[in-house]
Amino acid sequence: MSALDLLVAALGDIVDTDATVLEEARADRSGHAAPGRPLAVVHAETVAHVQTVMRIATETATPVVVRGAGTGLAGAANGGDGEIVLSTRRMTAIHEIRADDLLAVVEPGILNADLNDVLAEHGLWWAPDPASRAISTVGGNIATGAGGLLCAKYGVVRDAVLGVDLVLADGRLLHLGHRSVKGVTGLDLTSLVIGSEGTLGVVVGATLKLRRLVEGTTCTVTAVFPDVRAAASASAAVTASGAQPAIMELMDSASLAAVAALLDLPSPVAGSAQLTIQTDGPAAVAEATMISDILTAHQGVTEVSHDREEGERLLAIRRAMHPAMSALGTTLIEDVSVPRSAMPAMFDEIARIEKAYSMAIPTVAHAGDGNLHPNFIFEGAEPPAEVWAAADELFRAAIALGGTLTGEHGIGTLKSRWLADELGDDQWELQRQITRVFDPLGILNPGKVFAPDA
Repeated sequence: MSALDLLVAALGDIVDTDATVLEEARADRSGHAAPGRPLAVVHAETVAHVQTVMRIATETATPVVVRGAGTGLAGAANGGDGEIVLSTRRMTAIHEIRADDLLAVVEPGILNADLNDVLAEHGLWWAPDPASRAISTVGGNIATGAGGLLCAKYGVVRDAVLGVDLVLADGRLLHLGHRSVKGVTGLDLTSLVIGSEGTLGVVVGATLKLRRLVEGTTCTVTAVFPDVRAAASASAAVTASGAQPAIMELMDSASLAAVAALLDLPSPVAGSAQLTIQTDGPAAVAEATMISDILTAHQGVTEVSHDREEGERLLAIRRAMHPAMSALGTTLIEDVSVPRSAMPAMFDEIARIEKAYSMAIPTVAHAGDGNLHPNFIFEGAEPPAEVWAAADELFRAAIALGGTLTGEHGIGTLKSRWLADELGDDQWELQRQITRVFDPLGILNPGKVFAPDA
Protein backbone atom coordinates (compact mmCIF):
# COMPACT_ATOMS: atom_id res chain seq x y z
CA MET A 1 0.00 0.00 0.00
CA SER A 2 1.12 3.57 -0.64
CA ALA A 3 1.76 6.01 2.19
CA LEU A 4 -1.50 7.79 1.41
CA ASP A 5 -3.47 4.52 1.46
CA LEU A 6 -1.92 3.59 4.80
CA LEU A 7 -2.73 7.00 6.27
CA VAL A 8 -6.36 6.86 5.15
CA ALA A 9 -6.75 3.28 6.41
CA ALA A 10 -5.33 4.17 9.82
CA LEU A 11 -6.68 7.69 10.35
CA GLY A 12 -9.76 8.10 8.15
CA ASP A 13 -11.17 11.54 7.52
CA ILE A 14 -8.46 13.53 9.34
CA VAL A 15 -6.37 12.80 6.24
CA ASP A 16 -7.17 15.72 3.93
CA THR A 17 -6.44 15.71 0.19
CA ASP A 18 -8.61 18.66 -0.78
CA ALA A 19 -6.81 20.64 -3.49
CA THR A 20 -7.36 23.99 -1.75
CA VAL A 21 -6.03 22.70 1.56
CA LEU A 22 -2.98 21.20 -0.13
CA GLU A 23 -2.28 24.47 -1.94
CA GLU A 24 -2.52 26.48 1.30
CA ALA A 25 -0.07 24.12 2.97
CA ARG A 26 2.61 24.98 0.39
CA ALA A 27 3.20 28.51 1.71
CA ASP A 28 3.55 30.57 4.88
CA ARG A 29 3.52 34.30 5.63
CA SER A 30 6.91 34.75 4.01
CA GLY A 31 5.15 34.52 0.64
CA HIS A 32 7.45 31.67 -0.35
CA ALA A 33 5.80 28.47 -1.59
CA ALA A 34 7.38 25.01 -1.75
CA PRO A 35 7.66 23.42 -5.19
CA GLY A 36 5.08 20.78 -6.02
CA ARG A 37 2.09 19.78 -3.94
CA PRO A 38 1.96 17.79 -0.67
CA LEU A 39 0.64 14.25 -0.59
CA ALA A 40 -1.89 15.08 2.14
CA VAL A 41 -2.51 17.24 5.17
CA VAL A 42 -3.16 15.19 8.31
CA HIS A 43 -5.12 17.16 10.91
CA ALA A 44 -3.84 15.40 14.01
CA GLU A 45 -6.03 15.67 17.08
CA THR A 46 -4.14 13.41 19.52
CA VAL A 47 -0.60 12.32 20.28
CA ALA A 48 -1.57 8.87 19.00
CA HIS A 49 -2.46 10.40 15.62
CA VAL A 50 0.99 11.98 15.41
CA GLN A 51 2.69 8.72 16.33
CA THR A 52 0.71 6.85 13.68
CA VAL A 53 1.71 9.35 11.00
CA MET A 54 5.37 9.11 11.91
CA ARG A 55 5.34 5.30 11.96
CA ILE A 56 3.79 5.21 8.51
CA ALA A 57 6.21 7.84 7.26
CA THR A 58 9.16 5.82 8.54
CA GLU A 59 7.78 2.58 7.08
CA THR A 60 7.36 4.18 3.66
CA ALA A 61 10.30 6.64 3.85
CA THR A 62 7.89 9.51 3.17
CA PRO A 63 9.01 13.03 4.18
CA VAL A 64 6.96 14.90 6.80
CA VAL A 65 6.59 18.65 7.35
CA VAL A 66 5.11 19.72 10.68
CA ARG A 67 2.80 22.73 10.50
CA GLY A 68 0.88 24.87 12.96
CA ALA A 69 -0.92 28.04 11.88
CA GLY A 70 1.36 28.69 8.90
CA THR A 71 2.41 32.13 10.14
CA GLY A 72 6.16 31.53 9.80
CA LEU A 73 8.39 33.89 7.85
CA ALA A 74 11.19 31.58 6.69
CA GLY A 75 9.40 28.84 4.74
CA ALA A 76 10.12 26.18 7.38
CA ALA A 77 6.59 24.74 7.54
CA ASN A 78 5.85 24.68 3.81
CA GLY A 79 4.85 21.29 2.40
CA GLY A 80 6.24 20.33 -0.99
CA ASP A 81 5.97 17.61 -3.58
CA GLY A 82 4.99 14.21 -2.15
CA GLU A 83 5.38 15.28 1.49
CA ILE A 84 2.97 14.60 4.34
CA VAL A 85 1.99 17.83 6.07
CA LEU A 86 1.34 16.98 9.71
CA SER A 87 -0.82 19.73 11.20
CA THR A 88 -1.03 20.07 14.98
CA ARG A 89 -3.43 23.02 14.76
CA ARG A 90 -6.34 21.02 16.24
CA MET A 91 -4.33 20.02 19.32
CA THR A 92 -5.37 22.98 21.49
CA ALA A 93 -5.95 21.57 24.97
CA ILE A 94 -4.63 23.14 28.15
CA HIS A 95 -4.04 20.10 30.33
CA GLU A 96 -2.89 21.84 33.46
CA ILE A 97 -2.41 25.29 35.01
CA ARG A 98 -0.47 25.41 38.27
CA ALA A 99 -0.42 28.89 39.77
CA ASP A 100 1.54 27.61 42.78
CA ASP A 101 4.33 26.25 40.56
CA LEU A 102 3.96 28.92 37.84
CA LEU A 103 3.60 26.38 35.03
CA ALA A 104 1.12 25.19 32.45
CA VAL A 105 1.00 22.03 30.34
CA VAL A 106 -0.47 22.64 26.90
CA GLU A 107 -0.83 21.14 23.45
CA PRO A 108 1.03 22.76 20.54
CA GLY A 109 -1.92 24.03 18.50
CA ILE A 110 -3.23 26.60 20.97
CA LEU A 111 -2.74 30.20 19.86
CA ASN A 112 -0.38 32.30 21.94
CA ALA A 113 -3.01 34.98 22.61
CA ASP A 114 -5.74 32.44 23.42
CA LEU A 115 -3.48 30.80 26.00
CA ASN A 116 -2.79 34.15 27.64
CA ASP A 117 -6.50 34.99 27.73
CA VAL A 118 -7.06 31.84 29.80
CA LEU A 119 -3.99 32.39 31.97
CA ALA A 120 -5.08 35.95 32.76
CA GLU A 121 -8.10 34.54 34.61
CA HIS A 122 -5.58 32.97 37.01
CA GLY A 123 -3.47 36.12 37.30
CA LEU A 124 -0.77 34.57 35.09
CA TRP A 125 0.78 35.00 31.64
CA TRP A 126 3.25 33.37 29.28
CA ALA A 127 5.79 36.04 28.43
CA PRO A 128 6.81 35.39 24.79
CA ASP A 129 5.11 38.12 22.75
CA PRO A 130 5.66 37.74 18.99
CA ALA A 131 3.93 40.33 16.84
CA SER A 132 1.92 37.37 15.46
CA ARG A 133 0.70 36.35 18.92
CA ALA A 134 -2.97 36.54 17.90
CA ILE A 135 -2.46 34.09 15.03
CA SER A 136 0.61 31.98 15.87
CA THR A 137 0.60 28.74 17.86
CA VAL A 138 2.64 27.86 20.93
CA GLY A 139 4.06 24.90 19.01
CA GLY A 140 5.13 27.19 16.19
CA ASN A 141 6.65 29.61 18.71
CA ILE A 142 8.69 26.71 20.12
CA ALA A 143 9.69 25.37 16.70
CA THR A 144 11.11 28.72 15.61
CA GLY A 145 12.40 29.91 18.98
CA ALA A 146 10.13 32.94 18.60
CA GLY A 147 10.76 36.30 20.22
CA GLY A 148 8.72 39.48 20.11
CA LEU A 149 8.31 42.91 21.60
CA LEU A 150 8.87 41.96 25.25
CA CYS A 151 12.08 39.96 24.82
CA ALA A 152 14.51 42.52 26.21
CA LYS A 153 12.99 42.29 29.69
CA TYR A 154 11.12 38.99 29.74
CA GLY A 155 13.12 36.76 27.43
CA VAL A 156 12.35 34.62 24.40
CA VAL A 157 10.60 31.27 24.08
CA ARG A 158 13.73 29.39 25.14
CA ASP A 159 13.53 31.18 28.50
CA ALA A 160 9.88 30.21 29.03
CA VAL A 161 9.77 26.45 28.33
CA LEU A 162 10.55 23.86 31.00
CA GLY A 163 9.97 20.77 28.89
CA VAL A 164 8.50 19.37 25.67
CA ASP A 165 6.85 16.12 24.64
CA LEU A 166 8.44 15.05 21.37
CA VAL A 167 7.44 12.36 18.89
CA LEU A 168 10.49 11.10 17.01
CA ALA A 169 10.61 10.20 13.34
CA ASP A 170 9.92 6.54 14.13
CA GLY A 171 6.91 7.33 16.34
CA ARG A 172 8.51 7.02 19.78
CA LEU A 173 7.34 9.54 22.38
CA LEU A 174 9.90 11.32 24.56
CA HIS A 175 9.21 13.51 27.60
CA LEU A 176 12.03 16.04 27.69
CA GLY A 177 12.83 18.55 30.42
CA HIS A 178 11.23 18.86 33.84
CA ARG A 179 8.58 20.62 35.92
CA SER A 180 10.99 22.00 38.51
CA VAL A 181 12.59 25.42 38.27
CA LYS A 182 16.03 23.81 38.16
CA GLY A 183 17.06 20.67 36.31
CA VAL A 184 20.46 19.77 34.84
CA THR A 185 20.21 15.99 34.54
CA GLY A 186 21.87 14.89 31.31
CA LEU A 187 22.03 16.94 28.15
CA ASP A 188 19.54 19.78 27.71
CA LEU A 189 17.51 18.26 24.89
CA THR A 190 14.61 20.64 25.51
CA SER A 191 16.75 23.62 24.51
CA LEU A 192 18.01 21.66 21.51
CA VAL A 193 14.47 21.09 20.29
CA ILE A 194 13.46 24.75 20.74
CA GLY A 195 14.24 26.51 17.47
CA SER A 196 14.91 23.24 15.59
CA GLU A 197 12.15 24.01 13.05
CA GLY A 198 10.70 20.50 12.87
CA THR A 199 13.98 18.78 12.00
CA LEU A 200 14.29 16.75 15.23
CA GLY A 201 10.73 15.61 15.92
CA VAL A 202 7.14 16.69 16.40
CA VAL A 203 6.35 18.77 19.50
CA VAL A 204 3.05 17.41 20.85
CA GLY A 205 3.08 19.04 24.26
CA ALA A 206 4.91 21.66 26.30
CA THR A 207 5.43 22.48 29.95
CA LEU A 208 5.63 26.26 30.05
CA LYS A 209 7.22 28.57 32.61
CA LEU A 210 4.70 31.25 33.59
CA ARG A 211 4.86 34.64 35.28
CA ARG A 212 2.39 36.45 37.47
CA LEU A 213 0.70 39.42 35.81
CA VAL A 214 2.78 42.54 36.32
CA GLU A 215 1.45 44.85 39.03
CA GLY A 216 1.62 48.63 38.83
CA THR A 217 1.54 51.28 36.13
CA THR A 218 2.47 50.94 32.48
CA CYS A 219 4.12 54.02 30.98
CA THR A 220 4.70 54.61 27.28
CA VAL A 221 7.47 56.89 26.00
CA THR A 222 7.56 57.97 22.36
CA ALA A 223 10.36 59.97 20.80
CA VAL A 224 10.82 61.23 17.26
CA PHE A 225 14.38 61.67 15.96
CA PRO A 226 15.78 63.50 12.92
CA ASP A 227 17.09 60.22 11.45
CA VAL A 228 17.32 56.51 12.20
CA ARG A 229 20.94 56.61 13.33
CA ALA A 230 20.06 59.10 16.06
CA ALA A 231 17.20 56.84 17.16
CA ALA A 232 19.50 53.78 17.21
CA SER A 233 22.11 55.68 19.22
CA ALA A 234 19.44 56.75 21.69
CA SER A 235 18.22 53.18 22.13
CA ALA A 236 21.80 52.03 22.78
CA ALA A 237 22.14 54.79 25.38
CA VAL A 238 18.98 53.58 27.15
CA THR A 239 20.42 50.06 27.32
CA ALA A 240 23.78 51.35 28.56
CA SER A 241 22.05 53.34 31.32
CA GLY A 242 20.90 50.17 33.06
CA ALA A 243 17.21 50.89 32.47
CA GLN A 244 15.20 47.80 31.57
CA PRO A 245 12.08 48.76 29.63
CA ALA A 246 9.60 46.01 28.82
CA ILE A 247 9.38 47.18 25.20
CA MET A 248 11.69 49.30 23.05
CA GLU A 249 10.71 49.42 19.38
CA LEU A 250 12.35 51.44 16.61
CA MET A 251 10.77 52.40 13.29
CA ASP A 252 12.71 54.07 10.48
CA SER A 253 11.29 56.73 8.19
CA ALA A 254 10.11 54.36 5.45
CA SER A 255 8.27 52.08 7.86
CA LEU A 256 6.70 55.05 9.66
CA ALA A 257 5.45 56.46 6.36
CA ALA A 258 4.01 53.10 5.28
CA VAL A 259 2.12 52.62 8.55
CA ALA A 260 0.86 56.20 8.47
CA ALA A 261 -0.55 55.61 4.99
CA LEU A 262 -2.18 52.33 6.05
CA LEU A 263 -3.77 53.75 9.21
CA ASP A 264 -4.58 57.15 7.68
CA LEU A 265 -2.36 58.98 10.18
CA PRO A 266 -0.56 62.29 9.58
CA SER A 267 2.56 61.86 7.45
CA PRO A 268 5.77 61.86 9.52
CA VAL A 269 8.52 64.39 8.91
CA ALA A 270 10.70 63.20 6.03
CA GLY A 271 13.64 61.14 7.23
CA SER A 272 12.46 60.96 10.83
CA ALA A 273 12.54 57.81 12.97
CA GLN A 274 10.66 56.88 16.11
CA LEU A 275 11.25 54.95 19.33
CA THR A 276 8.30 53.58 21.28
CA ILE A 277 9.23 52.40 24.77
CA GLN A 278 7.14 50.93 27.57
CA THR A 279 8.06 50.54 31.21
CA ASP A 280 6.07 48.45 33.65
CA GLY A 281 5.97 47.38 37.28
CA PRO A 282 6.27 49.40 40.48
CA ALA A 283 9.19 51.50 39.16
CA ALA A 284 7.54 52.26 35.80
CA VAL A 285 7.03 56.00 36.33
CA ALA A 286 10.55 56.71 37.58
CA GLU A 287 12.08 54.58 34.85
CA ALA A 288 9.99 56.31 32.15
CA THR A 289 11.18 59.70 33.40
CA MET A 290 14.82 58.61 33.29
CA ILE A 291 14.42 57.16 29.78
CA SER A 292 12.67 60.32 28.59
CA ASP A 293 15.63 62.40 29.75
CA ILE A 294 18.07 60.12 27.89
CA LEU A 295 16.06 60.31 24.67
CA THR A 296 15.78 64.09 24.87
CA ALA A 297 19.54 64.32 25.32
CA HIS A 298 19.95 62.30 22.10
CA GLN A 299 17.87 64.63 19.87
CA GLY A 300 14.52 62.99 20.62
CA VAL A 301 11.29 64.98 20.75
CA THR A 302 9.78 63.02 23.61
CA GLU A 303 6.33 62.44 25.11
CA VAL A 304 5.36 60.27 28.08
CA SER A 305 1.93 58.72 28.68
CA HIS A 306 0.80 56.99 31.87
CA ASP A 307 -2.44 55.81 30.23
CA ARG A 308 -2.43 52.08 29.44
CA GLU A 309 -4.97 52.37 26.62
CA GLU A 310 -3.02 55.19 25.01
CA GLY A 311 0.07 53.03 25.24
CA GLU A 312 -1.65 50.18 23.41
CA ARG A 313 -2.80 52.62 20.72
CA LEU A 314 0.78 53.76 20.22
CA LEU A 315 2.04 50.17 20.08
CA ALA A 316 -0.63 49.36 17.50
CA ILE A 317 1.33 51.59 15.11
CA ARG A 318 4.33 49.26 15.47
CA ARG A 319 2.18 46.12 15.21
CA ALA A 320 0.74 47.42 11.90
CA MET A 321 4.16 47.15 10.23
CA HIS A 322 3.59 43.83 8.46
CA PRO A 323 0.23 44.76 6.88
CA ALA A 324 1.71 48.14 5.91
CA MET A 325 4.53 46.37 4.06
CA SER A 326 2.09 43.98 2.39
CA ALA A 327 0.19 46.99 1.05
CA LEU A 328 3.34 48.08 -0.79
CA GLY A 329 3.90 44.79 -2.62
CA THR A 330 5.35 41.34 -2.06
CA THR A 331 7.59 41.48 1.00
CA LEU A 332 10.67 39.56 2.05
CA ILE A 333 10.74 40.19 5.82
CA GLU A 334 14.24 39.66 7.16
CA ASP A 335 15.42 39.09 10.69
CA VAL A 336 19.00 39.81 11.74
CA SER A 337 20.33 40.51 15.21
CA VAL A 338 23.43 42.41 16.32
CA PRO A 339 24.84 43.43 19.70
CA ARG A 340 22.78 46.36 20.94
CA SER A 341 25.76 48.70 20.86
CA ALA A 342 26.15 47.86 17.15
CA MET A 343 22.63 49.01 16.20
CA PRO A 344 23.78 52.40 14.80
CA ALA A 345 26.46 50.68 12.69
CA MET A 346 23.91 48.17 11.37
CA PHE A 347 21.62 50.98 10.27
CA ASP A 348 24.62 52.55 8.54
CA GLU A 349 25.09 49.28 6.67
CA ILE A 350 21.44 49.21 5.65
CA ALA A 351 21.73 52.77 4.32
CA ARG A 352 24.84 51.76 2.37
CA ILE A 353 23.05 48.77 0.83
CA GLU A 354 20.01 50.89 -0.04
CA LYS A 355 22.25 53.30 -1.93
CA ALA A 356 24.27 50.56 -3.64
CA TYR A 357 21.16 48.77 -4.94
CA SER A 358 18.91 51.84 -5.43
CA MET A 359 16.18 50.37 -3.26
CA ALA A 360 14.36 51.28 -0.06
CA ILE A 361 14.66 48.78 2.80
CA PRO A 362 12.05 49.80 5.41
CA THR A 363 13.31 48.56 8.77
CA VAL A 364 11.87 48.15 12.25
CA ALA A 365 13.77 46.81 15.23
CA HIS A 366 13.26 45.33 18.64
CA ALA A 367 15.83 47.85 19.79
CA GLY A 368 15.92 46.49 23.33
CA ASP A 369 17.66 43.33 22.15
CA GLY A 370 19.26 44.35 18.83
CA ASN A 371 16.87 42.41 16.56
CA LEU A 372 16.22 44.20 13.23
CA HIS A 373 13.58 43.41 10.62
CA PRO A 374 14.62 44.89 7.26
CA ASN A 375 11.93 44.54 4.59
CA PHE A 376 12.55 44.07 0.86
CA ILE A 377 9.57 45.06 -1.32
CA PHE A 378 9.23 43.67 -4.85
CA GLU A 379 6.71 42.62 -7.49
CA GLY A 380 5.91 39.01 -8.32
CA ALA A 381 5.94 35.79 -6.30
CA GLU A 382 9.68 35.33 -5.75
CA PRO A 383 12.43 37.83 -4.84
CA PRO A 384 14.44 38.95 -7.90
CA ALA A 385 18.20 38.50 -8.06
CA GLU A 386 19.00 42.04 -6.92
CA VAL A 387 16.93 41.56 -3.74
CA TRP A 388 18.85 38.40 -2.85
CA ALA A 389 22.13 40.18 -3.63
CA ALA A 390 21.20 43.03 -1.30
CA ALA A 391 20.03 40.56 1.36
CA ASP A 392 23.33 38.71 1.03
CA GLU A 393 25.24 41.90 1.85
CA LEU A 394 22.89 42.63 4.74
CA PHE A 395 23.37 39.16 6.28
CA ARG A 396 27.13 39.36 5.95
CA ALA A 397 27.14 42.83 7.50
CA ALA A 398 25.21 41.57 10.54
CA ILE A 399 27.59 38.64 11.02
CA ALA A 400 30.63 40.95 10.66
CA LEU A 401 29.22 43.14 13.46
CA GLY A 402 29.09 40.14 15.78
CA GLY A 403 25.48 39.36 14.98
CA THR A 404 23.43 36.51 13.56
CA LEU A 405 21.28 35.61 10.56
CA THR A 406 18.10 35.25 12.57
CA GLY A 407 16.91 36.40 15.96
CA GLU A 408 13.45 34.83 15.97
CA HIS A 409 12.12 33.77 12.55
CA GLY A 410 14.43 30.82 11.97
CA ILE A 411 16.38 29.57 8.96
CA GLY A 412 13.75 27.54 7.08
CA THR A 413 14.44 27.43 3.36
CA LEU A 414 15.07 31.13 2.82
CA LYS A 415 18.35 31.41 4.77
CA SER A 416 19.82 27.92 4.58
CA ARG A 417 22.41 29.00 1.99
CA TRP A 418 24.01 31.34 4.54
CA LEU A 419 23.93 29.03 7.56
CA ALA A 420 27.44 27.63 7.14
CA ASP A 421 28.82 31.17 6.75
CA GLU A 422 27.77 31.92 10.32
CA LEU A 423 28.37 28.51 11.93
CA GLY A 424 31.54 27.51 10.11
CA ASP A 425 31.85 24.22 8.22
CA ASP A 426 32.70 22.08 11.25
CA GLN A 427 29.78 23.24 13.39
CA TRP A 428 27.41 23.08 10.40
CA GLU A 429 28.37 19.45 9.80
CA LEU A 430 28.12 18.58 13.50
CA GLN A 431 24.63 20.04 13.72
CA ARG A 432 23.58 18.12 10.62
CA GLN A 433 24.88 14.92 12.20
CA ILE A 434 22.81 15.62 15.31
CA THR A 435 19.64 15.81 13.22
CA ARG A 436 20.45 12.35 11.83
CA VAL A 437 20.59 10.90 15.37
CA PHE A 438 16.97 11.99 15.86
CA ASP A 439 15.95 11.27 12.25
CA PRO A 440 18.16 8.61 10.62
CA LEU A 441 16.15 8.45 7.40
CA GLY A 442 16.11 12.24 6.95
CA ILE A 443 12.32 12.37 6.59
CA LEU A 444 11.67 15.32 8.95
CA ASN A 445 11.49 18.63 7.08
CA PRO A 446 14.06 17.64 4.45
CA GLY A 447 15.77 20.53 2.67
CA LYS A 448 14.95 22.95 5.49
CA VAL A 449 17.58 24.64 7.68
CA PHE A 450 20.43 22.43 6.41
CA ALA A 451 21.00 22.15 2.67
CA PRO A 452 20.16 18.73 1.22
CA ASP A 453 22.89 16.16 0.87
CA ALA A 454 25.04 16.74 -2.23
